[in-house]
Amino acid sequence: MPTSRAVPIALIGWLVCVELTSGVLQGWYVTLTPDIARHLSVTDADVNWFEAGQLLLSALMVPVLAKLGDMHGHKRMLLVATALTAGASWWMAFAGDFWSYLIAFSLQGAYAVWLPLEVALIFDRGRRTGAAPSTTRRAAGLLVIALEAGAILGALGSAVALGAFGEAMAPTLMVPAAMVTLTFFAILWGVPESEPLPGRSLDAGGFVLLALSLLTITSGLTFLKIGGADAWWGWAVMLVGVALLLPFGRWVLGKDDPAIDLRVMRRPEMWPVQLTAGLVGVSLLGAQTPLATYAGTDPSLGYGLGLDASGRSILIGVYLLSLIVGAAALAVLSSRIRPRLLLIVAATLVGVGYLLLVPFHLEVWQVFACMAIAGVGSGALVGALPAAAAAAAPRGQTGVATAMTNTTKTIGGSFASSIFAIVLAIGAIGTAASIGGYIVVWIVCGVTALVAAVGLIAVPRLAFADPEPVPDATPATAER
Repeated sequence: MPTSRAVPIALIGWLVCVELTSGVLQGWYVTLTPDIARHLSVTDADVNWFEAGQLLLSALMVPVLAKLGDMHGHKRMLLVATALTAGASWWMAFAGDFWSYLIAFSLQGAYAVWLPLEVALIFDRGRRTGAAPSTTRRAAGLLVIALEAGAILGALGSAVALGAFGEAMAPTLMVPAAMVTLTFFAILWGVPESEPLPGRSLDAGGFVLLALSLLTITSGLTFLKIGGADAWWGWAVMLVGVALLLPFGRWVLGKDDPAIDLRVMRRPEMWPVQLTAGLVGVSLLGAQTPLATYAGTDPSLGYGLGLDASGRSILIGVYLLSLIVGAAALAVLSSRIRPRLLLIVAATLVGVGYLLLVPFHLEVWQVFACMAIAGVGSGALVGALPAAAAAAAPRGQTGVATAMTNTTKTIGGSFASSIFAIVLAIGAIGTAASIGGYIVVWIVCGVTALVAAVGLIAVPRLAFADPEPVPDATPATAER
């Protein structure tokens, strides 16, 4: 069934605008990182805390906001998250010190819940037509295209804006803040509300235990990233966080309406999706910095591409374009290929792309080609995973199920980022990481993606597909 029949084109259009803004936010500040460091009078190393703070807070906020969306309406929580993001973005524009900017940048991470809530909105609308799974996959592909296009626009637009404003940081940062503000009104006026189930309750105790676990795990990973493998306190804090998952599990299993329904999460059509999100997060979020540093490494060392800032931006641009191709393939092929097979192929492409870097990394065209292969798979997965989680979740849990794909992806990326920082520091030559470290990174990214593909084989063959139409058993009715 075409998307336009199952879900109003206007709804998709408004949500595309939201994801375009999300992409701009993701591209805008990365490009300005050195300039922001100078503006705040901090070192380049200090800005790593901004990303760490945002990832941590988004991991804590996303499940709660998504659950509230299931309870009170996904549009309502989308507006709350957008208002919070807008307020934080304006705060960043006027922040003049490290701590103020850190708090604002962390709060801005509320936009991480936008895509899960949008997928839940689309699935709720499609549910009324009986074509929710296929409709959601196609729409999610379009949303990811908008997301990556926005990232390219943000990366290019931030440099243009900085130059246009005479390198004044405040007006440059007002541009994305204004975009988020306009997005709030686009949602308010253009997006219809979903139909939440009545009689729900918020499991505050469960979310507190989950927050404590995520807080300690991600804090431990941050300590490891800063202190290296010898930072025993980082390992200790992370183990405490893992241990906290045990009382969390006992708590939610004793609740009728838990924070995260582990009974749903362990279903054969759900756990491989969540596992895939975490494993693909290793490459999607954890491998981008190593890619940039390898591309800039002097080839006189026997490896590296020696690309300047312009060349590295082209490499990142090619990767983002391949994500768009993957998302477009998802939108086009989702009605022709079984969803389970689509997920397996996409995860396999990610694994193959990174493993090909092991023998093929000395020429610029080789790295570009490998990253394009991995990017196509990643682009398809970014849209397909939340759509698959929504299809596997019972009514009333679509928001939190899709949000968990974001949370597990963030945890996977945070873990990989910390481990990769340690691996690349071993055997470093001056400021350049060793080729052995890069090969380990590529192998880890490739193997984790292939493990995800194998895990997806456990998904029932017809999972995530539209339900078969029920034939009318009454001949007289059929004749009429």
